[in-house]
Amino acid sequence: MTPIRWSRTAAAGLWVAALVLFPRAAGAEQFVLFDVTFPFSKMEADSSTPSKSHYYVKEPALNPQRPRDWTTPIDYRSGTVHIRIEVLDRPAGGEGTQWSLCYIPTRGQGNGYGCTGTPVYTEKGVFEKDVSMKSFWQNDAIVWSEGIRRMDLVMKDKDGMHAHKRLDPEKFFPTRVRITMIQVSAGSKYDPSLLPTLPRDKPAAEK
Repeated sequence: MTPIRWSRTAAAGLWVAALVLFPRAAGAEQFVLFDVTFPFSKMEADSSTPSKSHYYVKEPALNPQRPRDWTTPIDYRSGTVHIRIEVLDRPAGGEGTQWSLCYIPTRGQGNGYGCTGTPVYTEKGVFEKDVSMKSFWQNDAIVWSEGIRRMDLVMKDKDGMHAHKRLDPEKFFPTRVRITMIQVSAGSKYDPSLLPTLPRDKPAAEK
């Protein structure tokens, strides 16, 4: 199956659709931070820069209409993030795998960034969880009123070791995943019906 790759025009169109579902008006309760589908090979993990085993999410894949200030008028900083990973392809063998999801801020303090993560998974399928924005590692190292400029997705084993450092990389690579993060404001509950529907690969006859 051909990997889904998005052009800048297609990505912009996706966010227009997302904004219809997640308006930025004062009553808004959630927005899609990003929704990316990508293959990841050992070669890509070894060659990613500036850090290995990283997949970087920047605009336009990172929602260009995300709020600058995550504290007001809508308080996303005190809310939750809904994390969803759809494992589309991975090696057999059931080796535990996870992704750290790191917020890279416009302005940081202390360590300068903070990370949450996906559930650990051992097979193909969909895995989801909700995480408090005040519970994950170094969440207070971000000046949330200044916003987020990039997301770093880091592939690791079940114990937190970077996947490219393993002596048995064939248990992790190649893989193909869809990772989605939806920010939910304080006092609100994630609505699964608002998950963006992305076009899938067309059947061979339609290509």
